[in-house]
Parts: sequence; C-alpha cells; structure tokens
Amino acid sequence: MKIVLTDAQTVVDGLVSADCLSEFGEVVQHGLLTYEEVAEAVSDADLVVCNKTLMNEYTLRYAKKLKYIGLFATGYNNIDTGYCREHGITVCNAGSYSTNAVAQHTFALILEHYNRVAQYNTYVQDGKWKRSPTFSPFVYPLNELYGKTIGIVGLGAIGQAVAKIANAFGMRVLAYNRSVKNVDGVEQTKLDELLYQSDIVTVHCPLNADSDKMFNSGTFKKMKKGALFVNTARGGVMEEKDVLEALESGQLGGACIDTLNVEPMEENCILMGAKNCIITPHIAWAPVETRQRLMGIVADNIRSFLNGTPKNKVN
Repeated sequence: MKIVLTDAQTVVDGLVSADCLSEFGEVVQHGLLTYEEVAEAVSDADLVVCNKTLMNEYTLRYAKKLKYIGLFATGYNNIDTGYCREHGITVCNAGSYSTNAVAQHTFALILEHYNRVAQYNTYVQDGKWKRSPTFSPFVYPLNELYGKTIGIVGLGAIGQAVAKIANAFGMRVLAYNRSVKNVDGVEQTKLDELLYQSDIVTVHCPLNADSDKMFNSGTFKKMKKGALFVNTARGGVMEEKDVLEALESGQLGGACIDTLNVEPMEENCILMGAKNCIITPHIAWAPVETRQRLMGIVADNIRSFLNGTPKNKVN
C-alpha cells in the first residue's frame, strides 16, 4: 500500500516525524508540492495525507487507485468532498488536537499586549536598564487582566478552554455562540452586547458564510474604544483594511493576529508594521506535543478506515 504525503513540511520537522504511518505501507513524503505537481505525485497512491493541498477533480484526475484522503487538519475546505464521494474516496479530518495549544497562544498574545515582555526585553538587551535612574523604569505601560472583560466569539472546545484560562485570571467572561451552551463562569450574550462590554474580543469560530468578514469597520465601531482584538481562528473572519483603520484611529487599542487572509503573508500586506499590532505566522496550533498528537490521530484514522470503521469522516 502506498501512502503519499503532499505537504509534509507543514507538519513534519526534526522533532515530529511521520514514521508512525509506515505500519500501513510505503510512505512517500513530499515537502510541499505545487498545484501542478500534485496529480502526478498521487497518481499511484492508495492513501493520501495532506494539510492544505487542494484535492479536486484536477489534482485527482490520475488517482484511480485512491480510496482515502486523510487530513493533517480539522478544516477540509481544500478538499472537493463531492468529487471524492462520487469516486469512492473517503475523507477523514483530525479534530480537537490543538484545543489547548490555541488557547495557550491566545493568552500568550494577550499577555504580550498587556505586559510588553518583548519590548522590555529589548529595552534591557539594548543596555537601557543599565542607564536607568530607577530600578523600575516605566517605559511601556502595563495593565492587569484581573477584572477585565473578555468576549469570546465561538464557544466550542477552544472557546471554552480560553474561558477557563480567563476565569483563572479573575476576568469576567462573556461569550457569543449560535447555540446556547452552559459553561461555568461564562455569560452568554448577544454579539452586540459582547462587543460593547468587552475589553478584549477573541475569535474562536469556524470560517463560514456567517463569519466571513464579520469583523469589519461596523463591528469595530461597536467595540469599546481602545479594546484589544485577537484572531487565532481564520484570517477570513476579519477585513484586514478595517483592522488597520481601527488601529490607526485608536478605536482598537491593539490587535493580536495569528491568521491572515493570504498565507504566507504577502509582500504588500497592509498589516505589516501596523500600529499596536502583534502578528505571529499561523503557529498557534503548532507546538511539538500538538503536532505529535495530530500525527497519532491521523494514524488512528487510517487504522480505523482499513479496519472498515472509519472515524472523523467528513463526506
């Protein structure tokens, strides 16, 4: 049995390997295939595992043996599930592997905004503390999280994990979710009320027709002046030019962003160098332990499929 990985370098590195997949057959790893290279590379594959590679009629046109596509991801919008269904190809995703990692990164971003750790470290490394007249130079303002209101948009597993951390900091937690969920320490409310009351608004909903560009100029105007906007969900939930305008006007006191509309970041991305904007390169999900857990889920999905009891099937 031949297993082809089309974009292995999006998951595998020197610390995380795909060796566990070799129990199912020959594993062929491609670091990152171009769109034009995919069809030939998977032409004789029995199983394909990918992260963001487009799997559609064009890239699968030679894959006559293919019976299974496994995802190194929860989202599967890169897979033409209809085409796969018509051609007897089972598609299985990997869910709930990164909940704690994304919640952790969300607060890493929030704490960086409020505690200015990187800026103060640069201050020290530049030798400025040595020349300070006081032992505690108040160069950058710091603020406590205790007593602040955080608004969580999307109360799934990640949203609930964020709420738990916020409660530990003594924050008031508001949440907006399409369905009602009873979560300890969380007040569910309407979106406009959440925007109006929150010092921090953090997004943890999937990208779909309802959430596409939901954070735009109109949304930011409803938020507290000087509030912090955090996006570790998908770049598509925000209008980037409106984020920039809200930062420049001071309507937003800051933005912490891990995902953009186009990734990797474009050369002319308007948020590059934006005022009070912290950007990380879509790595909230990527701690070593998280990727190892993901690899285990992918292997278990394949094992279940081969045993005739597929898990996490999306088509």
